[in-house]
Amino acid sequence: MNTRILSLRPQHRSSHGFTLIELMVVVVIVAILASIAIPSYRQHVIKSNRAAAESFMLQIANKEEQYRLDARNYTDIIGTGGLNLTTPADVNARYVINIANLSNTSYTITAVPTAMQNDTLCGTLTLDQAGVKTPAGNCW
Repeated sequence: MNTRILSLRPQHRSSHGFTLIELMVVVVIVAILASIAIPSYRQHVIKSNRAAAESFMLQIANKEEQYRLDARNYTDIIGTGGLNLTTPADVNARYVINIANLSNTSYTITAVPTAMQNDTLCGTLTLDQAGVKTPAGNCW
C-alpha cells in the first residue's frame, strides 16, 4: 500500500535576490557618498587645470626674458615669430592666454578661464615681468 507521509513542517522557499528595502538602503548610501565625492573631485580637476595654466604662464615668462635679451624688448606673440611656444591642448581648451601691456620694460600675461574651466574661486590669472601673480593666496 502506498501511503504518503505528510510533513507537518512548512516548506520554505529559498529566497533569491534582494528586498526593496535593501536596495533602497544601498541607493541612499551611494547617493550620500556621491554628494560628498563629486564636488571634491570637481575642485581637484579645476585646481589641476589651473596648475597646468600657471606652469605654461611661467614658461612664457621665462621665454619673454630670453626674447628680451636678444631683441631688447618683449613680444606679444606666443607662437612662431615670437616666443616659439605652442599652447598645450589641455590649457588651450580651458584658458585663453594673452600677453598684454607691452613696453620695452614690462608685460602682463593673462589666463582667462573658459566656460569649460568654470574657476569661480580664482578667475583670471595674471603674471607680470616682476613675477607678481594675481590673484594671490591659494590660487598660485
